[in-house]
Amino acid sequence: MNAQKFTQKSMEAIQTAQSIAISAQSQQIEQVHLFAALVQQENGLIGQMMQKLGVDCKALRQTLQTTIDSMPAVTGSGREPDKVYVSRDVDVALTAAEQLAAKMKDEYVSVEHIAVCLIDKPDSRMKKILDQYHITKDGFLQALLQVRGNTRVTSENPEDTYDVLTKYGSDLTDLARKNKLDPVIGRDSEIRNVIRILSRKSKTTPVLIGEPGVGKTAIAEGLALRIVAGDVPDNLKDRKLFSLDMGALVAGAKYRGEFEERLKAVLNEVKNSNGQILLFIDELHTIVGAGKTDGAMDAGNLLKPMLARGELHCIGATTLNEYRQYIEKDPALGRRFQPVMVDEPNVEDNISILRGLKERYEVYHGVKISDNALISAATLSNRYITDRFLPDKAIDLIDEACATIRTEMDS
Repeated sequence: MNAQKFTQKSMEAIQTAQSIAISAQSQQIEQVHLFAALVQQENGLIGQMMQKLGVDCKALRQTLQTTIDSMPAVTGSGREPDKVYVSRDVDVALTAAEQLAAKMKDEYVSVEHIAVCLIDKPDSRMKKILDQYHITKDGFLQALLQVRGNTRVTSENPEDTYDVLTKYGSDLTDLARKNKLDPVIGRDSEIRNVIRILSRKSKTTPVLIGEPGVGKTAIAEGLALRIVAGDVPDNLKDRKLFSLDMGALVAGAKYRGEFEERLKAVLNEVKNSNGQILLFIDELHTIVGAGKTDGAMDAGNLLKPMLARGELHCIGATTLNEYRQYIEKDPALGRRFQPVMVDEPNVEDNISILRGLKERYEVYHGVKISDNALISAATLSNRYITDRFLPDKAIDLIDEACATIRTEMDS
Protein backbone atom coordinates (compact mmCIF):
# COMPACT_ATOMS: atom_id res chain seq x y z
CA MET A 1 0.00 0.00 0.00
CA ASN A 2 1.43 3.35 -1.10
CA ALA A 3 0.31 5.97 1.48
CA GLN A 4 1.11 8.85 -0.90
CA LYS A 5 -1.58 7.61 -3.29
CA PHE A 6 -4.34 7.94 -0.66
CA THR A 7 -6.41 11.10 -0.09
CA GLN A 8 -6.43 12.84 3.30
CA LYS A 9 -9.87 11.44 4.17
CA SER A 10 -8.75 7.89 3.26
CA MET A 11 -5.70 8.11 5.52
CA GLU A 12 -7.88 9.60 8.29
CA ALA A 13 -10.26 6.61 7.96
CA ILE A 14 -7.38 4.09 8.21
CA GLN A 15 -5.98 5.88 11.30
CA THR A 16 -9.46 6.01 12.89
CA ALA A 17 -9.93 2.27 12.18
CA GLN A 18 -6.63 1.66 13.99
CA SER A 19 -7.82 3.70 17.01
CA ILE A 20 -11.16 1.81 17.07
CA ALA A 21 -9.32 -1.55 16.97
CA ILE A 22 -6.94 -0.51 19.80
CA SER A 23 -9.76 0.80 22.03
CA ALA A 24 -11.75 -2.42 21.42
CA GLN A 25 -8.58 -4.45 22.25
CA SER A 26 -8.81 -6.27 18.92
CA GLN A 27 -5.78 -8.14 17.66
CA GLN A 28 -6.00 -6.73 14.14
CA ILE A 29 -7.87 -4.15 12.04
CA GLU A 30 -10.86 -5.94 10.52
CA GLN A 31 -13.21 -4.75 7.75
CA VAL A 32 -15.88 -3.66 10.28
CA HIS A 33 -13.34 -1.32 11.96
CA LEU A 34 -12.54 0.33 8.61
CA PHE A 35 -16.20 0.55 7.52
CA ALA A 36 -17.15 2.04 10.93
CA ALA A 37 -14.38 4.65 10.49
CA LEU A 38 -15.71 5.55 7.00
CA VAL A 39 -19.33 5.90 8.18
CA GLN A 40 -18.32 7.96 11.25
CA GLN A 41 -16.42 10.65 9.29
CA GLU A 42 -17.86 14.10 9.98
CA ASN A 43 -19.61 15.46 6.84
CA GLY A 44 -18.05 12.45 5.11
CA LEU A 45 -18.94 11.15 1.67
CA ILE A 46 -19.82 7.60 2.82
CA GLY A 47 -22.38 8.93 5.37
CA GLN A 48 -24.04 10.92 2.55
CA MET A 49 -24.03 7.85 0.31
CA MET A 50 -25.71 5.73 2.99
CA GLN A 51 -28.47 8.37 3.32
CA LYS A 52 -28.96 8.30 -0.48
CA LEU A 53 -29.33 4.51 -0.25
CA GLY A 54 -32.05 5.01 2.39
CA VAL A 55 -29.91 3.57 5.21
CA ASP A 56 -30.40 4.88 8.77
CA CYS A 57 -26.81 5.98 9.57
CA LYS A 58 -27.41 6.10 13.33
CA ALA A 59 -28.70 2.49 13.36
CA LEU A 60 -25.83 1.37 11.08
CA ARG A 61 -23.23 2.94 13.40
CA GLN A 62 -24.89 1.23 16.37
CA THR A 63 -24.84 -2.17 14.60
CA LEU A 64 -21.17 -1.74 13.68
CA GLN A 65 -20.31 -0.82 17.29
CA THR A 66 -22.23 -3.87 18.62
CA THR A 67 -20.35 -6.12 16.15
CA ILE A 68 -16.98 -4.64 17.21
CA ASP A 69 -17.83 -5.08 20.92
CA SER A 70 -18.72 -8.76 20.34
CA MET A 71 -15.34 -9.52 18.72
CA PRO A 72 -12.74 -11.37 20.85
CA ALA A 73 -10.48 -9.00 22.81
CA VAL A 74 -6.76 -9.71 23.29
CA THR A 75 -5.32 -8.61 26.64
CA GLY A 76 -2.35 -9.50 28.82
CA SER A 77 1.38 -9.68 28.30
CA GLY A 78 1.13 -11.23 24.83
CA ARG A 79 -0.18 -7.98 23.32
CA GLU A 80 2.04 -5.00 22.60
CA PRO A 81 0.38 -1.71 23.71
CA ASP A 82 -0.88 0.60 20.92
CA LYS A 83 0.17 -1.90 18.27
CA VAL A 84 -2.32 -3.54 15.96
CA TYR A 85 -1.97 -5.50 12.70
CA VAL A 86 -3.95 -5.23 9.46
CA SER A 87 -6.03 -8.32 8.69
CA ARG A 88 -5.65 -10.08 5.34
CA ASP A 89 -9.22 -9.09 4.27
CA VAL A 90 -8.51 -5.38 4.87
CA ASP A 91 -5.17 -5.65 3.04
CA VAL A 92 -6.92 -7.26 0.04
CA ALA A 93 -9.61 -4.51 0.07
CA LEU A 94 -7.00 -1.68 0.17
CA THR A 95 -5.00 -3.25 -2.68
CA ALA A 96 -8.24 -3.65 -4.69
CA ALA A 97 -9.06 0.03 -3.94
CA GLU A 98 -5.74 1.10 -5.53
CA GLN A 99 -6.53 -1.00 -8.62
CA LEU A 100 -10.08 0.43 -8.79
CA ALA A 101 -8.74 4.01 -8.60
CA ALA A 102 -6.38 3.26 -11.50
CA LYS A 103 -9.25 1.69 -13.47
CA MET A 104 -11.43 4.79 -12.88
CA LYS A 105 -8.47 6.96 -14.03
CA ASP A 106 -8.26 8.64 -10.61
CA GLU A 107 -4.91 9.92 -9.37
CA TYR A 108 -5.61 9.18 -5.68
CA VAL A 109 -7.41 6.43 -3.74
CA SER A 110 -10.45 8.08 -2.16
CA VAL A 111 -12.92 6.86 0.51
CA GLU A 112 -15.42 5.71 -2.13
CA HIS A 113 -12.85 3.33 -3.68
CA ILE A 114 -12.24 1.73 -0.26
CA ALA A 115 -15.99 1.49 0.45
CA VAL A 116 -16.72 -0.16 -2.94
CA CYS A 117 -14.01 -2.78 -2.32
CA LEU A 118 -15.27 -3.48 1.23
CA ILE A 119 -18.81 -3.98 -0.15
CA ASP A 120 -17.52 -6.07 -3.08
CA LYS A 121 -15.30 -8.45 -1.03
CA PRO A 122 -16.80 -8.59 2.48
CA ASP A 123 -15.75 -11.00 5.24
CA SER A 124 -18.43 -12.95 7.18
CA ARG A 125 -19.11 -10.18 9.77
CA MET A 126 -19.21 -7.46 7.12
CA LYS A 127 -21.50 -9.50 4.81
CA LYS A 128 -24.01 -9.96 7.63
CA ILE A 129 -24.22 -6.16 8.19
CA LEU A 130 -24.46 -5.39 4.44
CA ASP A 131 -27.28 -7.94 4.02
CA GLN A 132 -29.11 -6.54 7.06
CA TYR A 133 -29.15 -3.00 5.58
CA HIS A 134 -29.54 -4.14 1.91
CA ILE A 135 -26.32 -2.40 0.83
CA THR A 136 -25.18 -3.70 -2.57
CA LYS A 137 -22.28 -2.79 -4.84
CA ASP A 138 -24.58 -1.80 -7.75
CA GLY A 139 -26.76 0.40 -5.53
CA PHE A 140 -23.68 2.08 -4.03
CA LEU A 141 -22.14 2.77 -7.47
CA GLN A 142 -25.43 4.25 -8.70
CA ALA A 143 -25.60 6.62 -5.70
CA LEU A 144 -21.91 7.48 -6.26
CA LEU A 145 -22.65 8.46 -9.87
CA GLN A 146 -25.32 10.93 -8.65
CA VAL A 147 -22.93 12.58 -6.16
CA ARG A 148 -19.69 12.43 -8.10
CA GLY A 149 -20.84 12.57 -11.72
CA ASN A 150 -17.89 12.59 -14.14
CA THR A 151 -15.52 14.29 -11.68
CA ARG A 152 -12.13 12.61 -11.36
CA VAL A 153 -10.02 12.47 -8.18
CA THR A 154 -7.07 14.73 -9.02
CA SER A 155 -6.27 16.16 -5.56
CA GLU A 156 -5.90 15.02 -1.95
CA ASN A 157 -9.22 16.71 -1.06
CA PRO A 158 -11.60 15.54 -3.81
CA GLU A 159 -14.69 15.68 -1.53
CA ASP A 160 -14.67 19.51 -1.95
CA THR A 161 -15.57 19.04 -5.63
CA TYR A 162 -18.41 16.48 -5.18
CA ASP A 163 -22.05 17.54 -5.13
CA VAL A 164 -20.84 21.13 -4.84
CA LEU A 165 -24.13 22.86 -5.62
CA THR A 166 -25.91 21.34 -2.62
CA LYS A 167 -22.85 22.15 -0.48
CA TYR A 168 -22.30 25.76 -1.58
CA GLY A 169 -25.80 26.79 -2.67
CA SER A 170 -29.52 26.43 -2.06
CA ASP A 171 -32.11 25.19 -4.57
CA LEU A 172 -34.64 28.04 -5.00
CA THR A 173 -36.98 25.90 -7.15
CA ASP A 174 -37.09 23.29 -4.37
CA LEU A 175 -37.91 26.03 -1.81
CA ALA A 176 -40.65 27.32 -4.14
CA ARG A 177 -42.11 23.80 -4.40
CA LYS A 178 -42.18 23.56 -0.59
CA ASN A 179 -43.95 26.98 -0.43
CA LYS A 180 -41.07 28.54 1.55
CA LEU A 181 -40.68 31.63 -0.66
CA ASP A 182 -42.70 34.83 -0.28
CA PRO A 183 -44.91 35.78 -3.26
CA VAL A 184 -43.41 38.31 -5.71
CA ILE A 185 -45.78 41.12 -6.68
CA GLY A 186 -45.42 43.90 -9.28
CA ARG A 187 -42.16 42.74 -10.86
CA ASP A 188 -43.57 41.10 -14.02
CA SER A 189 -41.67 43.27 -16.53
CA GLU A 190 -38.29 42.61 -14.82
CA ILE A 191 -38.96 38.84 -14.62
CA ARG A 192 -39.98 38.87 -18.32
CA ASN A 193 -36.72 40.67 -19.20
CA VAL A 194 -34.72 38.03 -17.30
CA ILE A 195 -36.58 35.20 -19.10
CA ARG A 196 -35.94 36.89 -22.49
CA ILE A 197 -32.18 37.17 -21.84
CA LEU A 198 -31.98 33.56 -20.56
CA SER A 199 -33.66 32.41 -23.81
CA ARG A 200 -30.84 33.83 -25.98
CA LYS A 201 -28.24 31.56 -27.65
CA SER A 202 -25.18 33.38 -26.29
CA LYS A 203 -24.61 35.97 -23.54
CA THR A 204 -27.42 34.40 -21.53
CA THR A 205 -26.47 36.30 -18.38
CA PRO A 206 -28.84 38.94 -17.01
CA VAL A 207 -27.52 41.05 -14.14
CA LEU A 208 -30.08 42.73 -11.87
CA ILE A 209 -28.91 46.23 -10.98
CA GLY A 210 -30.65 48.29 -8.32
CA GLU A 211 -30.28 49.99 -4.96
CA PRO A 212 -30.16 47.86 -1.76
CA GLY A 213 -33.66 46.82 -0.67
CA VAL A 214 -35.54 47.27 -3.96
CA GLY A 215 -36.05 43.50 -4.38
CA LYS A 216 -33.32 42.11 -6.68
CA THR A 217 -33.21 38.74 -4.90
CA ALA A 218 -37.03 38.67 -4.97
CA ILE A 219 -36.91 38.68 -8.81
CA ALA A 220 -34.79 35.49 -8.76
CA GLU A 221 -37.30 33.99 -6.30
CA GLY A 222 -40.13 35.11 -8.61
CA LEU A 223 -38.45 33.27 -11.50
CA ALA A 224 -38.18 30.12 -9.33
CA LEU A 225 -41.91 30.39 -8.51
CA ARG A 226 -42.72 30.73 -12.23
CA ILE A 227 -40.56 27.70 -13.16
CA VAL A 228 -42.40 25.59 -10.56
CA ALA A 229 -45.80 26.88 -11.79
CA GLY A 230 -44.78 26.11 -15.41
CA ASP A 231 -45.37 29.77 -16.39
CA VAL A 232 -42.16 29.98 -18.49
CA PRO A 233 -41.20 29.22 -22.13
CA ASP A 234 -40.40 25.59 -23.03
CA ASN A 235 -36.63 26.19 -22.94
CA LEU A 236 -36.85 27.09 -19.20
CA LYS A 237 -39.34 24.41 -18.10
CA ASP A 238 -38.13 21.92 -15.43
CA ARG A 239 -34.94 23.93 -14.87
CA LYS A 240 -33.37 24.17 -11.41
CA LEU A 241 -32.38 27.57 -10.02
CA PHE A 242 -29.54 27.45 -7.48
CA SER A 243 -28.54 30.43 -5.35
CA LEU A 244 -24.75 30.40 -4.81
CA ASP A 245 -23.58 31.05 -1.23
CA MET A 246 -20.32 32.98 -1.66
CA GLY A 247 -19.58 32.83 2.09
CA ALA A 248 -19.62 29.02 2.12
CA LEU A 249 -17.54 28.94 -1.07
CA VAL A 250 -14.76 31.14 0.35
CA ALA A 251 -14.88 29.81 3.96
CA GLY A 252 -12.15 27.33 4.79
CA ALA A 253 -10.21 27.88 1.55
CA LYS A 254 -6.84 28.20 3.29
CA TYR A 255 -4.41 27.82 0.41
CA ARG A 256 -3.92 29.67 -2.85
CA GLY A 257 -6.07 28.12 -5.56
CA GLU A 258 -8.41 26.23 -3.21
CA PHE A 259 -11.23 28.76 -3.68
CA GLU A 260 -10.74 28.72 -7.48
CA GLU A 261 -10.87 24.89 -7.45
CA ARG A 262 -14.24 24.96 -5.64
CA LEU A 263 -15.63 27.63 -7.98
CA LYS A 264 -14.42 25.67 -11.02
CA ALA A 265 -16.23 22.57 -9.67
CA VAL A 266 -19.46 24.63 -9.29
CA LEU A 267 -19.14 26.03 -12.82
CA ASN A 268 -18.40 22.58 -14.28
CA GLU A 269 -21.46 21.09 -12.56
CA VAL A 270 -23.63 23.87 -14.06
CA LYS A 271 -21.99 23.37 -17.49
CA ASN A 272 -22.38 19.56 -17.42
CA SER A 273 -26.10 19.89 -16.65
CA ASN A 274 -26.59 20.96 -20.32
CA GLY A 275 -28.55 24.06 -19.38
CA GLN A 276 -30.77 22.33 -16.81
CA ILE A 277 -29.26 24.36 -13.93
CA LEU A 278 -29.47 28.15 -13.65
CA LEU A 279 -27.09 29.81 -11.20
CA PHE A 280 -28.08 32.90 -9.19
CA ILE A 281 -25.10 34.85 -7.82
CA ASP A 282 -26.20 37.48 -5.31
CA GLU A 283 -23.66 40.29 -4.72
CA LEU A 284 -22.01 39.50 -8.07
CA HIS A 285 -19.19 42.01 -7.47
CA THR A 286 -17.79 39.78 -4.68
CA ILE A 287 -17.01 36.99 -7.16
CA VAL A 288 -15.36 39.33 -9.66
CA GLY A 289 -12.63 40.41 -7.24
CA ALA A 290 -12.49 37.20 -5.19
CA GLY A 291 -9.09 35.50 -4.94
CA LYS A 292 -7.42 38.52 -6.56
CA THR A 293 -3.72 39.14 -5.98
CA ASP A 294 -1.27 41.28 -7.97
CA GLY A 295 -0.91 39.93 -11.48
CA ALA A 296 -2.83 36.77 -10.60
CA MET A 297 -5.93 35.30 -12.16
CA ASP A 298 -9.11 36.12 -10.23
CA ALA A 299 -12.46 34.33 -10.12
CA GLY A 300 -13.97 36.72 -12.68
CA ASN A 301 -11.58 35.38 -15.33
CA LEU A 302 -12.87 31.84 -14.73
CA LEU A 303 -16.36 33.07 -15.67
CA LYS A 304 -15.46 34.93 -18.88
CA PRO A 305 -14.95 32.02 -21.35
CA MET A 306 -18.04 30.14 -20.13
CA LEU A 307 -20.19 33.29 -20.25
CA ALA A 308 -19.03 34.13 -23.78
CA ARG A 309 -19.87 30.65 -25.09
CA GLY A 310 -23.27 30.64 -23.37
CA GLU A 311 -22.33 27.49 -21.39
CA LEU A 312 -23.04 29.14 -18.04
CA HIS A 313 -26.69 30.08 -17.53
CA CYS A 314 -26.37 32.55 -14.73
CA ILE A 315 -28.25 35.48 -13.12
CA GLY A 316 -26.29 38.10 -11.19
CA ALA A 317 -27.43 40.79 -8.76
CA THR A 318 -25.49 43.84 -7.62
CA THR A 319 -25.96 47.50 -6.71
CA LEU A 320 -25.40 50.32 -9.20
CA ASN A 321 -22.24 51.67 -7.51
CA GLU A 322 -20.61 48.25 -7.30
CA TYR A 323 -21.56 47.44 -10.91
CA ARG A 324 -19.75 50.61 -12.02
CA GLN A 325 -16.78 49.98 -9.73
CA TYR A 326 -16.11 46.29 -10.45
CA ILE A 327 -17.86 45.16 -13.63
CA GLU A 328 -17.99 48.22 -15.92
CA LYS A 329 -14.26 48.82 -15.27
CA ASP A 330 -13.55 45.45 -16.92
CA PRO A 331 -15.06 45.82 -20.43
CA ALA A 332 -14.34 42.17 -21.30
CA LEU A 333 -16.51 41.08 -18.38
CA GLY A 334 -19.08 43.89 -18.65
CA ARG A 335 -20.02 43.09 -22.27
CA ARG A 336 -20.91 39.51 -21.30
CA PHE A 337 -23.63 40.69 -18.88
CA GLN A 338 -27.02 42.05 -19.95
CA PRO A 339 -28.16 44.69 -17.41
CA VAL A 340 -31.74 44.61 -16.08
CA MET A 341 -32.48 47.77 -14.08
CA VAL A 342 -34.59 47.24 -10.96
CA ASP A 343 -36.10 50.57 -9.93
CA GLU A 344 -37.59 51.46 -6.57
CA PRO A 345 -41.39 50.96 -6.72
CA ASN A 346 -43.65 53.98 -6.12
CA VAL A 347 -45.93 54.16 -3.05
CA GLU A 348 -48.98 52.72 -4.90
CA ASP A 349 -47.01 49.69 -6.16
CA ASN A 350 -45.51 49.27 -2.71
CA ILE A 351 -49.00 49.08 -1.14
CA SER A 352 -49.86 46.22 -3.55
CA ILE A 353 -46.61 44.43 -2.56
CA LEU A 354 -47.51 44.78 1.14
CA ARG A 355 -51.05 43.48 0.48
CA GLY A 356 -49.53 40.41 -1.19
CA LEU A 357 -47.24 39.75 1.79
CA LYS A 358 -49.84 40.59 4.45
CA GLU A 359 -51.11 37.01 4.93
CA ARG A 360 -47.60 35.61 5.47
CA TYR A 361 -46.87 38.12 8.24
CA GLU A 362 -50.30 37.60 9.86
CA VAL A 363 -49.72 33.83 10.04
CA TYR A 364 -46.13 34.21 11.30
CA HIS A 365 -46.87 36.76 14.05
CA GLY A 366 -50.41 35.62 14.86
CA VAL A 367 -51.83 39.16 14.59
CA LYS A 368 -54.33 40.85 12.24
CA ILE A 369 -52.96 43.62 9.98
CA SER A 370 -55.44 46.27 8.83
CA ASP A 371 -55.30 47.78 5.34
CA ASN A 372 -54.80 51.26 6.85
CA ALA A 373 -51.63 49.99 8.55
CA LEU A 374 -50.24 48.87 5.17
CA ILE A 375 -51.03 52.25 3.56
CA SER A 376 -49.47 54.11 6.51
CA ALA A 377 -46.34 51.92 6.40
CA ALA A 378 -45.84 52.67 2.69
CA THR A 379 -46.50 56.44 2.88
CA LEU A 380 -44.72 57.15 6.19
CA SER A 381 -41.62 55.09 5.35
CA ASN A 382 -41.39 56.89 1.99
CA ARG A 383 -41.74 60.28 3.69
CA TYR A 384 -39.50 59.88 6.76
CA ILE A 385 -36.96 57.08 6.13
CA THR A 386 -34.81 58.75 3.50
CA ASP A 387 -31.62 56.66 3.69
CA ARG A 388 -33.25 53.37 2.63
CA PHE A 389 -35.39 52.13 -0.26
CA LEU A 390 -38.90 50.77 -0.84
CA PRO A 391 -40.25 48.09 -0.51
CA ASP A 392 -37.66 46.94 2.06
CA LYS A 393 -38.18 49.81 4.53
CA ALA A 394 -42.01 49.48 4.43
CA ILE A 395 -41.85 45.69 4.96
CA ASP A 396 -39.48 46.30 7.90
CA LEU A 397 -42.00 48.71 9.46
CA ILE A 398 -44.82 46.15 9.23
CA ASP A 399 -42.57 43.38 10.60
CA GLU A 400 -41.38 45.58 13.49
CA ALA A 401 -44.96 46.68 14.35
CA CYS A 402 -46.20 43.05 14.31
CA ALA A 403 -43.28 41.94 16.52
CA THR A 404 -44.03 44.77 18.99
CA ILE A 405 -47.75 43.83 19.22
CA ARG A 406 -46.90 40.13 19.58
CA THR A 407 -44.42 40.90 22.39
CA GLU A 408 -46.96 43.08 24.23
CA MET A 409 -49.61 40.36 23.91
CA ASP A 410 -47.30 37.64 25.25
CA SER A 411 -45.68 39.54 28.14
